[in-house]
Amino acid sequence: MLKRIDISHLSQGMFIHEFCGSWMEHPFWRTRFLLKSDQDLRRIQDSSIQEVWIDTDKGLDVALDAPAITRSQADEAIDSTFASIDTGPAELTAMPSAPRRADLGPATMTEELQRASTICSTAKTAVMSMFQEARMGQAVDARNASALVEEISGSLTRNPGALISLARLKTANEYTYLHSVAVSALMVALARQLGLDETTVQQAGMAGLLHDLGKAGIADAILNKPGALTDEEFDTMRSHPALGHEMLRTSGLAPQVLDACLHHHEKIDGTGYPHRLTGGDIHLLARMNAICDVYDAITSNRPYKAGWDPSESLRRMAEWTKGHFDSRLFQAFVKCIGIYPTGSLVRLSSGHLAIVLEQSPGTLLAPRVRAFFSLSCGLRISPETLDLSDPGCGEKIIGREDPAQWNFPDLHRLWSETDGATIAR
Repeated sequence: MLKRIDISHLSQGMFIHEFCGSWMEHPFWRTRFLLKSDQDLRRIQDSSIQEVWIDTDKGLDVALDAPAITRSQADEAIDSTFASIDTGPAELTAMPSAPRRADLGPATMTEELQRASTICSTAKTAVMSMFQEARMGQAVDARNASALVEEISGSLTRNPGALISLARLKTANEYTYLHSVAVSALMVALARQLGLDETTVQQAGMAGLLHDLGKAGIADAILNKPGALTDEEFDTMRSHPALGHEMLRTSGLAPQVLDACLHHHEKIDGTGYPHRLTGGDIHLLARMNAICDVYDAITSNRPYKAGWDPSESLRRMAEWTKGHFDSRLFQAFVKCIGIYPTGSLVRLSSGHLAIVLEQSPGTLLAPRVRAFFSLSCGLRISPETLDLSDPGCGEKIIGREDPAQWNFPDLHRLWSETDGATIAR
């Protein structure tokens, strides 16, 4: 049985199933393991981790008088939270900016996936150039970065989901560059969800695009290391916000953008870095960037870890919200991308598995999906597109599914390549 416990109740002999927090925030990024040394226990206690999941079938159980939450109890609480977001307060209702050019009219997912593919390819090349300039000690040209944010913003105006979803499909080798593009798009979407003015929307996009520039000062051997980082390497990795801030200090960027680059790894409870800021001491753009950065990181393939399913990633992030993220901003973020984001694998009431295609207006719980597998037969079926928000549709989502348990080789193609859209290399 899986149980979530406070680290104060953790002891040798317990089997660590999962840390409650992003793998970017603690010294054990990649493994599940039996806790059997004082050194590992101290490393956990000295990290920012506050809770862990233990597997009592593979190791010791927690004491009977120690508080613990089972996986089913946690899932029920999170599902209830998501349901409340679906019918949440009006101030979190999407408020997209008005189109300013003729080419910013609405587009279908099919249409915008084509354009988003080109934008991703162009943006990846541009970000690679910025990183190279930074490595050589040259100043980053903010004008070029601003033009790139304009293109990203335009795509989201035409169709909010296309570029965000497509940018998630990146290989481990190109992660550093397309991650910046994806976070920029998520930041623009979140800023619009919050109803921020257009200047702040653009600043949010710029912060997302440049937030990891400091990684240009980190050796590739550390950035792309397939195994566990040493404590020294982990400390080096955590230096990238300060390095990026210094690289951009004389670039003429708005102070809010520079602050987000420096503080996007701060946490609401003060356990983040580099300055252990708390709550309101963390600027709005930095709090937004923390959410967008983590979401894209944990849903993307990395040299050392396969990305999590989008819906499962939101579930896990919801568990961390109390100490890690601004809860109001996290609710707004969920409204941006949906409780079941594009690309999520879900189980339908009919006993079919389906992949989420895009969100339906007016509800987060009933997206458009493509059913492709029958659980009762254990066989693939002819793909069928369903709008779960249609009153005549008798289907509904009854649960998330872990793609790793199914090993379908074509999940991405089921939603992205049916329209001929792939990221140009």
